[in-house]
Amino acid sequence: MRGKGRAVCIGADIDTDLVIAGRYLRTKDHSVWVAHVFEDLDPSLASRLNGAVVVAGKNFGCGSSREQAAIAIREAGVIAVVAPSFARIFFRNAINVGLPLIECDIPCSEGSPVTFDLTEGWVEAEKKKYPSLPLSAKMQEILAAGGLVNYRRNH
Repeated sequence: MRGKGRAVCIGADIDTDLVIAGRYLRTKDHSVWVAHVFEDLDPSLASRLNGAVVVAGKNFGCGSSREQAAIAIREAGVIAVVAPSFARIFFRNAINVGLPLIECDIPCSEGSPVTFDLTEGWVEAEKKKYPSLPLSAKMQEILAAGGLVNYRRNH
């Protein structure tokens, strides 16, 4: 599975409350989540996410185990999230909702192209390829199906 998008750079230790604040979770309307994704980190960020690869620092998705954080990022049009490390429960939630996560430490220049291959295990940024931790075949199947629910429906 390959993908490409423009980089949106954010820092380390981004918790799920910064992804989508609890005050927006009283609704299941994903368009509300999309409008407010990363709002407490940077109010202008939501408008830059469609077609983007989010490049973050270590420990992305720490905090609560809310699945809505991964859904909000995916629904905002993010192609993938690249970070040196992810909170384990966020990692699983993201794969389960069909949001590709790539464990890799890469440089980030806002708006620059980022290309990745989940099968071969690499990310290209700043015209250089970096090895990433490859996803298991099963995780790649879940992502290709659009998430765990779709995967189970098809199998």
